[in-house]
Amino acid sequence: MVRAAHLIGVPVERCEVDRIYIVDRNPGEAALDRLLAAVADPVVEESRWRFADEAATTPAGTVEVGRLTGVTDAEGRELESLADRLGLGTLRAASATAYRFGPVPTPEQLERLTREVLANPTVDRWAFGPLPAAFGDPAATHGEVVEVVKIRDVPAERLEQISRERLLSLDRAEMAAIRAFFEDCGRDPTDAELETLAQTWSEHCLHKTFRARINLTWRHADGRVHSTETIDGLLATHLRAATDALAAPWVRSAFVDNAGIVAFDDEADLAIKVETHNHPSALEPFGGANTGVGGVVRDILGVSARPIACLDVLCFAPPDTPEASLPAGVLHPRRVAEGVVAGIGDYGNKLGLPTVAGAVLYDPGYLGNPLVYCGAVGLLPTGSHPRNPEPGDVVVVVGGRTGRDGIHGATFSSADLSAETGQMASSAVQIGEPITEKQVMELIDVARDEQLYTAITDCGAGGLSSAVGELASEVGVEVDLAEVPRKYPGLQPWEAWLSESQERMVLAVPPGQRLDRLLELAQELSVEATVLGRLTGDQQLVVNHGQLRIVDLPMDFLHGGCPRRELDAEWCEPVRPTDPAPALTEPADLSDGLLALLRHPDVASKESIIRTYDHEVRGGTLVRPWCGPGGDGPTDAAVCVPLGHWEAGKAFALAVGINPRLGRLDPYRMATAAVDEVFRNLVAVGADPGQVALLDNFCWGNPTLPDRLGSLVRASQGCHDAALAYRAPFVSGKDSLFNEFEGREIPGTLLITGLALVPDRNRVVTSAPAGAGLVIYLLGETRAELGGSLWADHLGWGGGDVPAPLDDPLSRYRAAHAAIAAGLVEAAHDPSEGGLGVALAELCLAGRLGLSVSAETNGLRTDEWLFAESLGRLLLVVRAEDTTALESALAGQPLARLGTTTDDGRLTIDLNGAPAVRLGIAELVKAWRREA
Repeated sequence: MVRAAHLIGVPVERCEVDRIYIVDRNPGEAALDRLLAAVADPVVEESRWRFADEAATTPAGTVEVGRLTGVTDAEGRELESLADRLGLGTLRAASATAYRFGPVPTPEQLERLTREVLANPTVDRWAFGPLPAAFGDPAATHGEVVEVVKIRDVPAERLEQISRERLLSLDRAEMAAIRAFFEDCGRDPTDAELETLAQTWSEHCLHKTFRARINLTWRHADGRVHSTETIDGLLATHLRAATDALAAPWVRSAFVDNAGIVAFDDEADLAIKVETHNHPSALEPFGGANTGVGGVVRDILGVSARPIACLDVLCFAPPDTPEASLPAGVLHPRRVAEGVVAGIGDYGNKLGLPTVAGAVLYDPGYLGNPLVYCGAVGLLPTGSHPRNPEPGDVVVVVGGRTGRDGIHGATFSSADLSAETGQMASSAVQIGEPITEKQVMELIDVARDEQLYTAITDCGAGGLSSAVGELASEVGVEVDLAEVPRKYPGLQPWEAWLSESQERMVLAVPPGQRLDRLLELAQELSVEATVLGRLTGDQQLVVNHGQLRIVDLPMDFLHGGCPRRELDAEWCEPVRPTDPAPALTEPADLSDGLLALLRHPDVASKESIIRTYDHEVRGGTLVRPWCGPGGDGPTDAAVCVPLGHWEAGKAFALAVGINPRLGRLDPYRMATAAVDEVFRNLVAVGADPGQVALLDNFCWGNPTLPDRLGSLVRASQGCHDAALAYRAPFVSGKDSLFNEFEGREIPGTLLITGLALVPDRNRVVTSAPAGAGLVIYLLGETRAELGGSLWADHLGWGGGDVPAPLDDPLSRYRAAHAAIAAGLVEAAHDPSEGGLGVALAELCLAGRLGLSVSAETNGLRTDEWLFAESLGRLLLVVRAEDTTALESALAGQPLARLGTTTDDGRLTIDLNGAPAVRLGIAELVKAWRREA
């Protein structure tokens, strides 16, 4: 806190932090002692209670921060639960945090410190002194009301106004379709019906842009029309089409479930999903990232799998962004990053899941609109995921209670961000309760094995409206919202129906013994389970609240009535920079340049972030984020063995590919480069390139603007062509569009995630060479491709060509894998950001060994050879006695011997017979750690 205060110009020297629990009554001295023993460690903590009616005082310079009413107070809830388990009766509790600064800041400084560092007005309240008690009860409403919204016989302008006022994010044609439907019905919709349609038809849930008919105009760089074409849906034409064409027999499920499912061995399958939680993280970074992890874990539960590992990819604006440049309503990137990192760690660590892979990138384009990708992998017995709900099955919701948090989350994420929408959608932010989700995980695990349910889905975007609607889409359902467990009184029926409160799953369960067993299990595991209704078989969605009918919609209109969009897209071929490269004075420029690239935020050590997460829990992580004798060398991919599968000798690898700098120049090549990066990373740890499942996550700007949509189309086409070239099917994906803040778009960002089989866990390698005298080879070719590179950015130069796709990438990677599987490779590493120069330096860092490299550049400038980010390359480190065998194994592939590892503690690179780089390992480590 002291460091954060200094960053915003508030000169404090110390900060004392207290946790505060406020309870509504005194349960007695003995009861308090029991509670204190459970929540405070007497060895390192002092503790006391404060009662709601107590006249409290605090020292000057104290700020107390707690949750707003209606926002989840997880610690308060846990204390209430603890009191109940200890037999102390009903005790209402709230938590807060007290900060005491010294010397005491001025009132103005304290106000600024609170708003910019300590609290977020979206979810927090505070007081400069004692914080008044509040126990989560928002102002009660006057009875349960169903509002009828007049939309019949109103002009189009009024329909658009209704959409804006209610944050429905529906366009004129969609609102007109709803109006026409209800005109045919002879009535107006209820508020709940209108909201249900908006959630189900949201971009977030329906993926309208990826299903739209798109008219693409392709222009030459000079503006002349190159061609035109109509694309009958990006999802069908590009992503699913590639998967269908490959027809990989090991793909169990693709694009039809909450997550993709692939085979692991004869007995088990792996499920994988990557989600985004961008807009909520922009408003409340901790809660947005926290529930992003929780949401993707529920996606894994939604295919009956046990979550076993997580990954996270984060994109922020630079941490040194000047305060004065922040637009109104935008949190500083430092605060966003700290909150997001803390939120991810809080959820994953408390669930007992290892966070094993990911990336962190920085770009000014993410100011006001950070990207938070959250992924998870799960394990399930082959064929154990049921998808056959039947009429007569009951609908059961299990897990967390329903509150006002998360309302309009799906529609909010389908609109551009601005200071105004952020204020309007503050209820879209949620705070997770990972302990509750852990209990739900245990319940689903047993319920699956005992075959207690016929269908399952997570309660995420759109809340019960989407979950129940999807679960019963082929059957029909009637539910009673009066049965929904509430966090507090006062929710209107439509709010309970739309709320995206966390940690909830919805199941279809046959009545009788299986239902009785599920409810019994839930009670044993302390999970709330409530029967909401039943599947009817009449193809109708009927929602009641006691005697009130609030929704009555046919399933075919709910899921098939949204007008298909027809959108115009325009793509203009990029103008290749022709300005000459800056002159270099070698070798000083190259050595200093390499150090500068190692300091670049995208390359530099992420240890302060990665150490926040547990990547060892469950004991199955073979290749961790770090390797080498220092335990801080960067690895290329994670390798894990699922619990219970150690004897089989197999493992799985997880890697990511992402480079938005390329997307600014050529989105098609960005896509192919991301797929290639995934393959390089996977092969570098010993994974089989012949069994790689891919996931796509598109984060883009406003797709209704032709230039944004044109670049999205080109990236999608790149995904299709790369999937076929690498014979890697897409099994799942997600798009997050409208990532713009007040008209400023993010760089179009595509994340590709790869899951691959490692046939032999004993043949896993890392990027840490062990010992001097090992021989270093470069597999692949380096070309004059500095476009979009870190080096070009460092020079402030256009950089020339963007890395081109390979003609036959798979044969190269299969040959490399065969060499690794044969035990011929001691270490391997993927040249990516910063090219060969950075990759060679990282070998030094990982192994704490020197390298002596000598090569010819074959007509390339020395900086092109060192820093170009060409695709299809791997550094292979080999024992001297295995060089002949390696060269034989890679015959026919471009292979060059670069040099050897040394024990002299230096990175020495000679190019064309002249010195190019002369750096000590200590210099490399210092730059990579960004030490002064």
